[in-house]
Amino acid sequence: MIDLTPHIRPGDGIWWSQTSAEPTPLVHALLDQVPSIGPVRAFVGLTWNRRLTSELPGELSVVSYGGLGELRRLARLEVVPCHYGALPRLFAERRLPCDVGFVQVSPPDSAGNCSLGVGVDYIADALDHTPVLIAEINRRMPVTLGAPKIPLSRFAAVVETDRPLLEAPDREPADVELAIARNVADLVADGDTIQIGVGTLPSAVLTALERHKDLGLHSGMISDAALRLIDRGVLTGARKEIDPGLHVAGAALGTAALYDRLPGLPVAFRPASYTHAPQVLSQLRSFVSINSAIEVDLTGQVGAELRNTTYAGAVGGQVDFSRAAAMTGGRSIIAMRADSRGESTIKTALEYGAVTTARADVDFVVTEHGAAALRGCSLGERVRRMIAVAAPEHRERLEFDLEEYDLASATE
Repeated sequence: MIDLTPHIRPGDGIWWSQTSAEPTPLVHALLDQVPSIGPVRAFVGLTWNRRLTSELPGELSVVSYGGLGELRRLARLEVVPCHYGALPRLFAERRLPCDVGFVQVSPPDSAGNCSLGVGVDYIADALDHTPVLIAEINRRMPVTLGAPKIPLSRFAAVVETDRPLLEAPDREPADVELAIARNVADLVADGDTIQIGVGTLPSAVLTALERHKDLGLHSGMISDAALRLIDRGVLTGARKEIDPGLHVAGAALGTAALYDRLPGLPVAFRPASYTHAPQVLSQLRSFVSINSAIEVDLTGQVGAELRNTTYAGAVGGQVDFSRAAAMTGGRSIIAMRADSRGESTIKTALEYGAVTTARADVDFVVTEHGAAALRGCSLGERVRRMIAVAAPEHRERLEFDLEEYDLASATE
């Protein structure tokens, strides 16, 4: 095991790569050694590392941009509610931990440079503001197009591994998700550039797009479902106004089948300061953002962070992408089940207290019951259209509750 004590001091702030690029051996070494180091604060995004929730030492506090993956189980999680596009600035201003960085990289090339591989996202933006870097050099980390290369000499310490990259949890979509996916696909036109997340519903949406032509991808992440569309000739990027012919993402979340193919694909990995930047997104004139929610109110306000009092999501890139799509002539889509655990996800008013995306930035809310087109609609028309896509068993209650929330006058 690598000895971290020469490189980390009490009070330091640490960050590490997220998801499939998480440098697990370094994180586990920190968990083992932090009691002898002293109190430190660590930043990580989406993680599947169960040791963080089952064996978190008292000396380690964890901060993130949301409660994603295993972090939603963490009782002592500090959440910084921010747009994903704001992370580069927060690192530059040292508002996030950045004394020491843990990265997982490819083996060095003939010039002695290592690639960030499948995990560029916020890491590439944090590098310049982090004096101490420690690397896991994994023989299975691919060298990817666009990913920054880091000189081997930049690392204060390294550990060499030969292990499979972590794979994203996945399951077969249920019938309700397939229905939502078909409704979303009807809103996407040939030649559009899409942004979409990773998971069962996003994968179902991508599968539903297999009859489309010349779609582009500009997103925070790329998955196996996107790979299948590349192989089918659906994702070509041929009509993109910027980066034509390239599929742009910040990270890859999928299986070994995706990771192994990446070096030979036209997939360019870019930092958050590019993938989520308004000045970049504004150049995509047919941009369609597809995001999800925990709850949406009858006027189109979106809550994607809290479930009850627990952080179960994040602001993430939803607002960065939704606002860009709503402003550039594309479409901003929120896709979700109409019912969750017997409760309506469409609410008279947001129940959990946080407005993630403003109603002015939402063009469509899509459920298995259809698509509510909200762009240019008055509050009253929004209410009627939202009730029409709610689960039938909840519609009467939504209509009954209108007066309590002072929306009745808006519907007249």
